[in-house]
Amino acid sequence: MNEIKVNNIRLDHLSIPLERDTFFRSVIRGISGQLEDLIGLDEASGFISIVGQEIGTEINDSYKKELQVSKLSRDQICGVLQDLKTRIKGNFHIISVDENKVIFGNNTCPFGDKVHGRPSLCMMTSNVFGTIAAENNGYAKVTLDKTIARGDKYCHVTVYFQLTDEAKEAEGREYYEGS
Repeated sequence: MNEIKVNNIRLDHLSIPLERDTFFRSVIRGISGQLEDLIGLDEASGFISIVGQEIGTEINDSYKKELQVSKLSRDQICGVLQDLKTRIKGNFHIISVDENKVIFGNNTCPFGDKVHGRPSLCMMTSNVFGTIAAENNGYAKVTLDKTIARGDKYCHVTVYFQLTDEAKEAEGREYYEGS
């Protein structure tokens, strides 16, 4: 790094909490906040959902390529969803899994403290999870039961693999293969 001085003070020695990751999380927070303020939470969530779907498709393709499969099994879907969040510094863990659904818990958001008060950012999780699950399973429904963004101490996310009575009653977003 080049030594930059102002008034004989080295700027790179200042305790400024600024680096690429924090900067980009701040940019995303600012964009989501402006969207929420200008067009409303529902529309901002919709916009972020589109981005999440694109990213979910890319991530899904990467995992299928590396695992050398054309479709992920349900066990692989659960593992991939947990792994991708771990890679981006989330702390997602599986609370329970059965033939109909997987429930995740999380106490560390990949957006860090930048997610507080920005519930539209949770659409990134919903759409990445929903896209990956649906593209490999044909259908998925994602519910964001608790979120750090809305002020909860942790996240509680359910991914349904089938449209059971429980899934029908749950408030969330549905995803379908190819959509």
